[in-house]
Amino acid sequence: MSARLNPYISFRDTARQAMDFYHSVFGGELTRSTFGEFHASEDPAEQDKIMHSMLETDSGFTLMVADTPNGMDYNQGANISVSLSGGQDAESELRGYWEKLSDGGNVQEQLAQAPWGDFFGMCTDKFGINWLVNIAGPQS
Repeated sequence: MSARLNPYISFRDTARQAMDFYHSVFGGELTRSTFGEFHASEDPAEQDKIMHSMLETDSGFTLMVADTPNGMDYNQGANISVSLSGGQDAESELRGYWEKLSDGGNVQEQLAQAPWGDFFGMCTDKFGINWLVNIAGPQS
């Protein structure tokens, strides 16, 4: 898998409904994971919230969404990030982007192994743009 760039939209509690809507508009393959599935939150109110959902359409569109955890700020209108993702064949390319994007910016989460097995990081670049970088782990 080569590296790809796509929008990543955050919601407060409506990621599931939003993604169901986008799926009805664009069709394609929809996947989703909850905070509870990955033990990513100890808050019982967050167990069924969407930690990550991805829609890949037949037209080649990719859209990703998530619910913002209760402990994080959420500002509607500033709730879009840009996601860079790829497989191990794109690891050096993606790590290079990470280094450049995070330099002079604000790192919210270091690029490190995540509970789902991939390497993941979050930063805001020096121009205020939010970036997510995910490098897929080995496929089982």
